[in-house]
Amino acid sequence: MVRTPLTPSERRRGERFGALLREARGERSMADVAAAAGVSAETLRKIETGRAPTPAFFTVAALATALGLSLDELAAAACAEEETGAATAAGAASAA
Repeated sequence: MVRTPLTPSERRRGERFGALLREARGERSMADVAAAAGVSAETLRKIETGRAPTPAFFTVAALATALGLSLDELAAAACAEEETGAATAAGAASAA
């Protein structure tokens, strides 16, 4: 199976998602959070660093549960820049 390359927007979304997870993890160790979520520490490391910008849904759900976050919060935070960028682009287009 060949994966299509990620767009720059998808990469940025993955980086924002990883940063959100790092922030939510706080002082907890990566190994503790990974174990609580039932994923490997390496998987969590890849997600947090943006090297795995499109994790599986069930991985995201398990991490959200382990960190006490809702899926709505994660989605809103990961997509926030895209919505702001789209609104900015739309405003610029209407001003032209």
